[in-house]
Amino acid sequence: MPNYPPMNSNEIRETYLSFFEQEGHLRMPSASLVPAEFDASVLLTTAGMQPFKPYFRGQETPPRTRLTSCQKCFRTTDMDEVGKTARHLTMFEMLGNFSFGDYFKEEAIGFGYRLAIDGFGFKPQQVWMTVFGGDDELGLGPDEDAIAYWQGMGVPDSQIVRLGRKDNFWQAGPTGPCGPCSELYLDRGLDFGGPDDLPGDDSERFLEFWNLVFMQYELGEGASISELPAKNIDTGMGLERMAAILQNKRSVFETDMLWPLIELAKELSGASYDETLDDAGGDVPTKAMRVLANHTRSMAFLIADGVVPSNEERGYVLRRIMRRAIQQGRAIGIENSMGTFAERVIEVFGGAYPELHTQRDAIVKWATAEEASFGRTLVQGTDLLNELIADAKQDQTAWIDAADAFKLHDTYGFPYDMTKELLAAEGLSVDDEGFEELMDEQRDRARSGTRADADNSGHEAIQAFARDAGRQTEFVGYADLEHATSVISVEPRPNGEVLLKLAESVFYAEGGGQVSDHGTLTGDGAAGEVIDVYRVGDDQVVLVKVTEGAFSAGQQVTAKVDKGARFATATHHTATHLLHAALRERLGTHVRQAGSAVRPDKLRFDFTHGAPMTAEDVAAVEERVNGWIAENHDVHAVVTTRDAAEELGAMALFGEKYGDQVRMVEVGDGIVAVSRELCGGTHVNSTGEIGVFTIAVETSSAANVRRIEALAGPAAARQLREHERDLKAIADRLRTRPDQALGAVVDREAKLKELQKAKSAGSGVSDATIEEFGEQAVEAGGIKSIVVQLDGDAVGADAVKDLRSLGERLRDKFSADVVVIGATLEGKVQIAAIAQPSAIEAGVKAGALAKLAAETVGGGGGGKDNLAQAGGKDAAKLPEALAAVRAAIAAAAG
Repeated sequence: MPNYPPMNSNEIRETYLSFFEQEGHLRMPSASLVPAEFDASVLLTTAGMQPFKPYFRGQETPPRTRLTSCQKCFRTTDMDEVGKTARHLTMFEMLGNFSFGDYFKEEAIGFGYRLAIDGFGFKPQQVWMTVFGGDDELGLGPDEDAIAYWQGMGVPDSQIVRLGRKDNFWQAGPTGPCGPCSELYLDRGLDFGGPDDLPGDDSERFLEFWNLVFMQYELGEGASISELPAKNIDTGMGLERMAAILQNKRSVFETDMLWPLIELAKELSGASYDETLDDAGGDVPTKAMRVLANHTRSMAFLIADGVVPSNEERGYVLRRIMRRAIQQGRAIGIENSMGTFAERVIEVFGGAYPELHTQRDAIVKWATAEEASFGRTLVQGTDLLNELIADAKQDQTAWIDAADAFKLHDTYGFPYDMTKELLAAEGLSVDDEGFEELMDEQRDRARSGTRADADNSGHEAIQAFARDAGRQTEFVGYADLEHATSVISVEPRPNGEVLLKLAESVFYAEGGGQVSDHGTLTGDGAAGEVIDVYRVGDDQVVLVKVTEGAFSAGQQVTAKVDKGARFATATHHTATHLLHAALRERLGTHVRQAGSAVRPDKLRFDFTHGAPMTAEDVAAVEERVNGWIAENHDVHAVVTTRDAAEELGAMALFGEKYGDQVRMVEVGDGIVAVSRELCGGTHVNSTGEIGVFTIAVETSSAANVRRIEALAGPAAARQLREHERDLKAIADRLRTRPDQALGAVVDREAKLKELQKAKSAGSGVSDATIEEFGEQAVEAGGIKSIVVQLDGDAVGADAVKDLRSLGERLRDKFSADVVVIGATLEGKVQIAAIAQPSAIEAGVKAGALAKLAAETVGGGGGGKDNLAQAGGKDAAKLPEALAAVRAAIAAAAG
């Protein structure tokens, strides 16, 4: 038994953070798992220091030179190992203390030793250290300072182990800040290893629990080393690992952090969990329960931070872990329980992370919806994979073809990593390289005709220019649109442009989805147009097209915003807040902003939602927003604390970085306001200034993300005038008045339908057959599809034309998004496919469906996204072809 006091995870977290608070550190809340805008290097927050990168780089000033935090982190590198081992996790909590040019090695080592001994109760003889032992290539000897400081704390030299660059030297990349590190290990005794074992060995005796990084060098090209002007400290202690140590558990899964989820898995499956296993690779129930515990915890935290399942970037990471959890659950008889696991995660972690309670509805909704969607994919994909496995074994091969694995992934939505995992369980493999080549070909096709990413080569130069100016620009543009200021520094650019740093600026820098202001700068003998404003943390730089003279440092200038563009942008920004509130009221609180663009001419708003909005939904949201506009609510900004804003229910934008003090934009007064959002943008003074709001289009942006484009203010007024002119022109053509134009159109449609009905009366397809086909309609993921086989006797000489005509009738009569009809005529196959815009947006395209069917029946085909046809020779395989089409539609809709 250990001779140190046990602690639960909440006690460990609080012991660490309160210790460093007492040592002058500011306790920082965990940042989101979605990194802030400034860090595009990773999809998710992977380390405790990541939210503080601008402080380490000197780009921003930290709120205090000493910080401490418990940061939620997510890493995908070892995802396939989760469940097999005792310690691998995707999501984990990282405790850390940080110094930005304040204390260095001596204090960091003193803090580390005192907390280990006095805070966590370890005995001095149990705690061993590793230090950097030197490296010839770097020209560095052992870290004698660290050795001396450890010895000064009373640590005998026999407990200080020198290790090389691979183990005890930290660097972010081939060049940049770097430095030696020192790790703390717990000696668990001879029950876990031999008497000659040391920290760093491949042994279970010594368990690393804390890493102290001493950032003191700049690594240059050719391994050149120079001292940094300011030395920093970055440390990391994994909470789960420390919990396993202090609770005397063999694995992190038996700690109080994950054991409640293991218990739920045991209860739902009736299977047993083996606590004696370190490697659970061969124990199906134990491995499955570990995967469920880790992945459902990760799932809940990702959704709470605004990530939704999709096939792109971080949404794909979430989908992978969710689908792996679902598959592993089914392996031990657990189905339709992702929502139940999500509830347990909220129960266990909601006290430390209140956002889990706040986002409970969204977490449960997405967990349940993804399981229902993937259930269909899993059944279809598993059946097909089992056929491939059976064929491989019959052929006595040890692998399946990359093209088959790609078809499972691309056509049926079956995850490739799951294919590999299930094949491995059968002793089979797949050609990774071949699969990646097929994926690259698909990416190339997707990229064809799209604009290449913008050149970001000048971004670092702009940051350096802002830094070198020596002072920060004060933004005064909330109150003033014209202001007398001075030029701090100037940097010429090509094409008669200059970068300027102003003492005070009225120009809004692009951020939070809002475009930057345009305007003018005038001074003594100089003038220019402000064409862009770059945000650099809390600072800014303006890009000016010089139209007269030249600007110089120290020059007095007048900065003036384009008032018309600012007002038009402000109407769209406030309208965006109202739209967000109306969507959450109409569709549910799972709706969260997933992106936006606020411009003078229009707004674009992306939001999390799993199905297309109905016409009634769109009309209701538009009416609600216009109602709030008519009520003329006050719009005002309040600077308050993050905690106070959250208590009022203020919405935060995922991926944005917020400090202790935040700017909250409130629409309406009183306890129940129309909208409260954390926002740095510009807004109207009251909703009545918006005038009118109209939704132009609602479409799909990505899986489980919808997009609305809308107009407000002057842009909406212009559109209404254009629509009025168009309506008058339509009325003139119909020989009626504008207020009677709709009735005239309805009359004409009715007459046209009667003509079509009379024309098709002799087509050979009975009303009973039409109704029978309608009953075969399937709806999934908001996509309604009809995929049927028609008796060849009902097809005339022009089979393609007849099938297309029938498809249009089925589409119109049953409001179908997709119709695919196949028929055999004289031993040959004819197929017609029709897809509505709603289906095309979801990735269901007529041309692709026709091509898929044609491959099965031994023919060819294709066409446009909305209309296509195909033919083939093998009539016997028509049912199989239509089944493949149904599976492809289900996979895309899911």
